Amino acid sequence: MKKTIILLLIIGVFYVLASDVLAKSLKIPEDAIRIRIIPNSNSAFDQDIKLKVKDKLKITMYDLLKDAKSSEEAEKIIKDNLELVDKDVKKILNEENYDKGYTINFGKNYFPEKEYKGVKYEAGYYESLLITLGEGEGDNWWCVLFPPLCLIEGEENTEVEYRSIVMEILDKYLS
Repeated sequence: MKKTIILLLIIGVFYVLASDVLAKSLKIPEDAIRIRIIPNSNSAFDQDIKLKVKDKLKITMYDLLKDAKSSEEAEKIIKDNLELVDKDVKKILNEENYDKGYTINFGKNYFPEKEYKGVKYEAGYYESLLITLGEGEGDNWWCVLFPPLCLIEGEENTEVEYRSIVMEILDKYLS
């Protein structure tokens, strides 16, 4: 019985420490550059347009930033390619007969507070590429461009899920 209690305490401490490490690994670096796309509204059409713009820009931005070594270098690349970003957004909107307009801004832009996977991301102004579609009143999508935390390699629909076998085992036996 004593061994079981000690084992459970050790597992509990390990679980807490592992959870803390995981939470810290999800923190966004201070010099990160984000991307945010805000749709006109929450209508299915406007949300679909947002996703199409997101999918295109993820590919474009990956191609542009894949070799960037610093946030300063990434910032210069983005600034030098804002016309390409504009061209990509305009192409998607034209293909979709979207006539509500849009704006593109690169600089310090406001991000609301967000909680993701148990980690709270503070509201504030962050260096970012902001695309606002129409009135910009819908639920937004955002991610980190540099370091490339949301950019993809290879196919457009590639999804990566990171799992910890130790955490799965602990969850199984402690839940």
